[in-house]
Parts: sequence; structure tokens; C-alpha cells
Amino acid sequence: MMFNSSESYLNKIKSIDELKSIIGENPRNNTVIMCHGVFDVVHPGHIRHLTFAKSKADILIASLTSDTHITKGIYRPHVPEQIRAKTLAAFEMVDYVIIDKNKTPMENISYLKPDYFAKGFEYSDIKRNIATEDETKIVEEYGGKMIFTPGDIVFSSSKLIEMTPPKIEIEKLVSLMELYKLNFNDLRDVIKKIGQFSVHVVGDTIIDSYTRTSLIGGQTKTPTFSVLKEGEDQYIGGAGVVALHLAAAGAEVSFSTILGDDALKDFTIRGLEKSNITVYSIIDNSRPTTNKNVFIAGGYRLLKVDTLDNSSISDEILTQLKFNIANIKSEAIVFSDFRHGIFNRKTIDPLTSSIQSNQFKVADSQVASRWGNITEFKNFDLITPNEKEARFAQADQDSTVGQLSADIKKATNCQMLALKLGERGLFISRSIDNEEGNYFSIGSFASHVADAVGAGDAMLAYITLAMLASNSEVIAGILGSLAAACECEYDGNIPIVPEKIIAKIDQIEKHIKYE
Repeated sequence: MMFNSSESYLNKIKSIDELKSIIGENPRNNTVIMCHGVFDVVHPGHIRHLTFAKSKADILIASLTSDTHITKGIYRPHVPEQIRAKTLAAFEMVDYVIIDKNKTPMENISYLKPDYFAKGFEYSDIKRNIATEDETKIVEEYGGKMIFTPGDIVFSSSKLIEMTPPKIEIEKLVSLMELYKLNFNDLRDVIKKIGQFSVHVVGDTIIDSYTRTSLIGGQTKTPTFSVLKEGEDQYIGGAGVVALHLAAAGAEVSFSTILGDDALKDFTIRGLEKSNITVYSIIDNSRPTTNKNVFIAGGYRLLKVDTLDNSSISDEILTQLKFNIANIKSEAIVFSDFRHGIFNRKTIDPLTSSIQSNQFKVADSQVASRWGNITEFKNFDLITPNEKEARFAQADQDSTVGQLSADIKKATNCQMLALKLGERGLFISRSIDNEEGNYFSIGSFASHVADAVGAGDAMLAYITLAMLASNSEVIAGILGSLAAACECEYDGNIPIVPEKIIAKIDQIEKHIKYE
């Protein structure tokens, strides 16, 4: 393994069948006690619980709930099951660790038949909860005994996490790469290959204006503050910057979009063509080029003024876009939806039906502040909504991100879902179902955040190209997250070049090796 994970204590982690073979049937020569829990953040209460349990038997089995069955919070577990298992295995008092794939420990209790099943002191009340009653019944039926560990202080992983969530992005990355037998050179190798592909981007162009000011003061007669304009920067955003990120990565990019007949049209075309992007712009005299102007003073955003028309494109423009989609040759096509006229209920199906059969199909949506629904994009290879929009689409503010992702994936019938969680990183759900599972999460690797706007665009570009280059959701997810982190470290939506990703990989590898 790449990170020296051959420590002997990792051999304590067993499958349920391996463990059954080791401990044998009752009666045994060595007594067995089993503890079960989430163990999301191991705290002093857990240590006391495990230590006491070990004092009552020869063999201590620590059983932990798998990620898929944890519902204590929408972002739980905070620590993935593989890391939780390794943490428990590292303790001297623990002899074996199992990851319970069932919703409750009852099935494994019945299968292993430990001599004792240990629970915390808080479960020993006369009025026991239903789960404890069920566990007690199973244990006593085969002749085992329930044990409740003593203690007068009840610690809570949930409360500890809510107070200050531990920063474990690097540990999660290491565990994920170990699980899939990846090393950092594998990531570098894919980065070297991403420039050989062609991508057609279809979507709404946005020009992002940053009007920089300094605060002069307020008016005495009205509640109006006054600012002095110091300068203005303009960036190509929306679907345009997705195309720029792809081009910066080395891809051959074509771009179909709608522009108004105005000065921003010329700014857009010049900027895109300067990056060697082939622009198929359709000029709509009835609407302006979408412009979003944010006024900034002292690093704070005071006001945003939008100039736009969100009405649906005409039938004539729809026909032109369908022609482009059906005839522009590329290995991947990206629908980048900001809900400014191109994509809506009337247009999505005919646009989707025009996609060429051999293309890798991607749909991205960033419309949480407007009417839009990511589930309208059906049967794509990859979709990349943010969490807010996914919850809006499902009218669901309560489910865990795992359940939310499963629901969106089912509603869209996509092959891969990359759910953007902002500073929490990415949650990837995929169609593959194997021992490693069909989902995983990746943290955020931004060393500092200068401007989070545009992180999703960078992620989209690199995760698309990485899928083309590797066909690995894990590698693509990691590189997409690294691209988003690089983008966050810039003020403004700046296209990310592969060298920036390589530098981020080097930085993380150095951190892991303590160099």
C-alpha cells in the first residue's frame, strides 16, 4: 500500500465470516464480548466502554455501523467507515473489528453468538428502549448475557462534532486511495492525459463584473451609503468559464451559447477565442448578454445588480442549438444550466435527444436561486448539482446527503452523481456496486478561500476530463475536488491549468509524508 498501511493492527479488521471462523461456536475456550456503535469520533466514553468490556472476556469484538445506515445528521458520518475501523483496530484492548453492513447489530449477534453483548451505562435504565430490548432478547435466547458498562458521564460524538468538526480531509483522502490501491503518481498520470480530449459545452454565458469601491460614508438625510468607484474587472462566467477551464486543461473545446447584440458579446467572443475555443454564438437581439455586477468595498460584497432576460429561447434558436448538438463532433458534451433561457421544461428533452450516441453526457446545474430542477436531465453519464438545488428538486431538507444522492440518482437515472457540498467537498454516488460500495466522499483541499465563486465550474471541467482519461470515479472525484480547491484560492473566476492541480497534489503528498 502507498501509505505504509501494513501495520499489524490492521489485520484486526475482519469480515463477518472470517470472524465466525476465528471465534468458533459455543461453547468456546475463550470467552467473547461484543460492543457495537457508530464510533464517529472516538472519545473518553468510548475508551472507558471498550476497556471495561475487555475486562469481562478474553476476546473483544468492536462492531461499527456502516456509513449507509447512519442517519444522526445530514452530513454524518463525519468519519468514513474505513477510518473508523482503523481507529478502533489501533486500540490495544480491541481484538477484532467488523463493519456491520446491516441496519442493526441483531443479525450479527445471532450469527456470532458472543458470550456477552456490552452496551453503555445510559442503556441500562429500567425502561430500556426498543432496540435494547430486542438485543437483550436475542442474546438471552442463545444463552448469552447483556453487560452494561458503568459510568456517570455520557459523552456524545454528535455533540462533539457539532461543537467543532475535526478536520480530516487528508485522512479521508489517504483512506480512499488506499482502498482503491491508488497513489499520487496515478493522479499525475491522469492529469497528463486530460488534454487529449474534445468537449462541446452548451449553456448560458454570464459576464461577472466586479466593481471595486471604497466606502465614503452615509447620508444624513436618508439611509444611503456612498462609495467611491476605484475600478472594475470583468470575467467570462457561467457556461463560458466551464469552457475556459476545459481549454486551460488542454482540451479541444467548442461552445454553443446565446449572446445579446451588445458590447459584452464582443468581450465574450474575444476572450473565448483567445483561449482557442471554437465559439458557436447565436445572437438574440431580444435579450442582453447576461451580466451580474457585484459591488465590493473593503472585501465585502455590498450589492449585486443583474442585467438579464430569463425567458425561454425561441423555437428558431432551439433548432439551431439542436443542430449544433447533433453535428459538432466531440467525445463529451456538457450541458451547463444557469436557467437564463436555454434550458427549461420545453427545451431540455429536445436538446437531450439531439446528443450523439457515442458522447459522454454531462449535465451541471447551478440554479438554486431560480426555478430549475436537476432531475429534468435524464439518463446522463454524470450530473453535478449542488446540495441546495438537489434538496430543492426533491423538496427535502432533512435527509442525509447519502439518501439525498440516492434519490436524485434514481430520479435522473444517471450513472454518476457528484453532489457539491461547498466547504464540505464532494459526495460521489455511482452505479457500480462492489465491495468498496457505490458512494464515497472527498473533502475540500483549499488552503485558503479568496473567492468560492466558480469552484463548481472548475470541478465540473476536471471531473469530466478525468472520467474520459481514467474511467475511474474515484480519480475523477479527487481531481475535481482539487480543481475546486485551486479555484477557491483566486479572487475571481480564473481558469485552472493542470500545473496548479499538480502543485496541489505535491503539497498534499508532502503533508502526508511529513516532509
